[in-house]
Amino acid sequence: MRIGELAALVGVSTRTVRHYHHLGLLPEPVRLANGYREYGLRDAVVLARVRRLTELGLSLDEIRDVLGSGDRGGDLREVLMELDADLARQQEAIGARRERLAALLAEEDLGPDSTVSPGLAAVLRGIPAEGSRVAEIDRELLTLIDGVADQEARDRILDLVRPLTRPEALARGRDLYRRLDELAEADPGDPRVAALAADLAAHLPGELAGAFAGPYAVEGVVEALGAEMSPAQTEVLRLVMTVVRGEGR
Repeated sequence: MRIGELAALVGVSTRTVRHYHHLGLLPEPVRLANGYREYGLRDAVVLARVRRLTELGLSLDEIRDVLGSGDRGGDLREVLMELDADLARQQEAIGARRERLAALLAEEDLGPDSTVSPGLAAVLRGIPAEGSRVAEIDRELLTLIDGVADQEARDRILDLVRPLTRPEALARGRDLYRRLDELAEADPGDPRVAALAADLAAHLPGELAGAFAGPYAVEGVVEALGAEMSPAQTEVLRLVMTVVRGEGR
């Protein structure tokens, strides 16, 4: 058989056959006097085997290792078991995503917050949706974290902020947002700044406060959020971070 006939028989392109030759997946056949490759039944069997393995999801490197191994059956079984485990994980992840989609589609009033994780959605429900610029910043920050962090990090963050969703904490939180908004046009030296910082530091759960106690927390948090806040609000934030770090909470 010529290369075109072999490719047509197995159902691949001649370019694929040449690529497999280049990778060592398919041995080079005997060449005729005119320079043409001459393929036989054995070549067709090997090519068909490679095609089946690629359809199962094996990479070409994995296939080359399996075909080149002295214990082909044992190596192939191990590779296929790993592939099956990987597909099972993908299937589980797809199932979880479909469950989340089903829950979203069941909601009568879909909004921007509907697409976040269920745990964060519960937190966002306790943050004023409108009328507070500081609350809006918090919502945007949490939504960003939810979108870019991995599942382990999201779970950790939600564990830290979950105490703030309790009824008594929600009421205090709304009052703190109100007081922060009132400082929008204030001077950083306003006496309300220090008082609010103390109350806000006391409002933070212990573990959440501890997360801000790292050596770069003050600078990092203030720099990230300060551009979105007024000078007085930024000073409140700086004082809160300093208090938290100083107390080692």
